[in-house]
Amino acid sequence: MANIKLVLEYEGTAYYGWQIQPDVPTVQGKVEEALLKIFKRKIKVVSAARTDRGVHAKGQVVNFKIPCSFSPFSMVQALNSILPSDIRVRKAEEVSDNFHARYSACYKVYRYFIYNHFLLSPWLRRFSWWVRVPLNCDLMREAASYLLGRHDFSSFQNSGSPSENPIKFMEKIEISKKGFLISIQVKADSFLYKMVRNITGTLVEVGRGKVSPEKMRVILEARDRRKAGPTAPPQGLFLWKVGYPPQKKS
Repeated sequence: MANIKLVLEYEGTAYYGWQIQPDVPTVQGKVEEALLKIFKRKIKVVSAARTDRGVHAKGQVVNFKIPCSFSPFSMVQALNSILPSDIRVRKAEEVSDNFHARYSACYKVYRYFIYNHFLLSPWLRRFSWWVRVPLNCDLMREAASYLLGRHDFSSFQNSGSPSENPIKFMEKIEISKKGFLISIQVKADSFLYKMVRNITGTLVEVGRGKVSPEKMRVILEARDRRKAGPTAPPQGLFLWKVGYPPQKKS
């Protein structure tokens, strides 16, 4: 059996998230439907992350096993000829048998985009959170600094998280602004359910002046979701990149 790794990008607007659900369109469902057409058999696809309804991806990673070798170029061409235009395969490669898209990952990077202006750009309405009130990015950066390092992130975890361990290592949080577009980039070893959206919602409260930057440490140490800010809407979130250790040459 050949173990195939794909890097996907997709616009999540039309989908009820990554994971297959009955009677609604999902990204996983579309990918498995395409593989069924190519290989004439049902193939189970494993993903690095289960993005929610309306969330996008620039670097989602998946893997699956097929009974024969398949050239990477042919795999990309074949899948993209069948998949809808809002899902694209960027790369395909054959990897070692023990590679697992989720469990082999050593870090993930998410980006969240905020359009900070009193008028919403129609071009960005599907890809950003429209916040009309001016945000102070310096205050947001100060608040974000309290999240760096290894912590219990229970305050930013929604119920229903598949992760049993709320302790995560937050390696980097970068907040930048270009024009009216604010980008929050977060890198960690793994994430809890809606963790990035909950952190973003809390940072926006700081940027609006409703919460002091120092309060972020108090919220973190409380380990209580009720102490943190609102959950940011899904359309501003992108799974940007998933990192893996170097593959050993066979």
